[in-house]
Amino acid sequence: MKVPLGFSMSGVHAGIKQDKTREDISLIKSESTCTAAGVYTQNKVVAAPVILDRQRTPAADIRGIVINSGNANACTGEQGEQDAEEMARLAAAEFGANPEQVLVLSTGIIGEPMPMPTIAAGIKTVASQLGTDEAQVVAAARGLMTTDTSHKIAVREIPLTTGEGRVMGFAKGAAMIGPNMATMLGVILTDVALSPDEAQQLLCDAVNDSFNCISVEGHMSTNDTVLLLSSNQHQPTDSERATLHEAIHDACIELARAIPNDGEGATHLIQVDVSGCRTRNEAHQIARTIADSALVKTAVTGADPNWGRIVSAAGYAKVDFDPSEVCLKLNGTMLYEAGNPVAFDAESVSASIRENRNTHIDFRLQQGDAAVTFWTCDLTTEYVHLNADYHT
Repeated sequence: MKVPLGFSMSGVHAGIKQDKTREDISLIKSESTCTAAGVYTQNKVVAAPVILDRQRTPAADIRGIVINSGNANACTGEQGEQDAEEMARLAAAEFGANPEQVLVLSTGIIGEPMPMPTIAAGIKTVASQLGTDEAQVVAAARGLMTTDTSHKIAVREIPLTTGEGRVMGFAKGAAMIGPNMATMLGVILTDVALSPDEAQQLLCDAVNDSFNCISVEGHMSTNDTVLLLSSNQHQPTDSERATLHEAIHDACIELARAIPNDGEGATHLIQVDVSGCRTRNEAHQIARTIADSALVKTAVTGADPNWGRIVSAAGYAKVDFDPSEVCLKLNGTMLYEAGNPVAFDAESVSASIRENRNTHIDFRLQQGDAAVTFWTCDLTTEYVHLNADYHT
């Protein structure tokens, strides 16, 4: 697992989480100043690290990221903002950097004070364990996790005239996931040079097609953040720059899909393709509405090819379209065509849902060329149990 040049990382269990086998503090360090960009939650209620990072990105002089899981540092007032700044200061002291050169990510329980002595000790410990070995990469990725069942890492390699460019991404998320990001964190690292403005635009574009196209239950969180850092070790040509953009875009999609696939209690990853729309926004709105429908989700849980739930969800998406143009396929079988149900083998389609992890909903109009791919998961009783018991 090749880490982008100029970066080192690790994660440790400091004691924020009760389970001693679960990392809860991670550090990512850049040996020199690097480019940084960020995209954040659109919730009006935001966590202290979001406030801090928004003020510091985009930038050209960032030295690293400090991450904790188990406590979101959200709805914690002025003290929470001071604690986020203190986390940056503690990490900066280990990096030999200024506090303003460190970004902060937090995730976990909302509304509880940060255990700063525990965090301070954890930062010092993890700073002594930084490296580029696979075990250190995995430990850093695990330090982001809350209810995730596994860590999420994506890597890409880019052939360059100056050597091999690298992209590496981490993400966490399993619930409180809705469009415009949710309780998810993402970090994308590369050693291919980017200016702050280019990095910001590139990240926004990639997020729109990835982390803004996923949902578990449609709940937007307070801490959503995706950061992109470049150590600027390789200067790409124009064609190589385009390849870099594609690699970052693809890595974001891989990480984004992994989140609903790891949705709490999920038994199916659902891909919703909406095409034939006038605009991308309209396609996104229809796809999101279908994906967020509890009735659609539970139909997939029960392997029920209930086309009526899908079509009616699209109908209340507040997008104007001609119902007589609607065509719907489920796992490749046409269920509804030109505004009318068609005969199909319900047991065969049901079996295709029941026997496969992936379910594909293909919804088509005839109004234009705009299309969107959106990912969600089914809704099970296990999801209810997990979230009923999460805090209490």
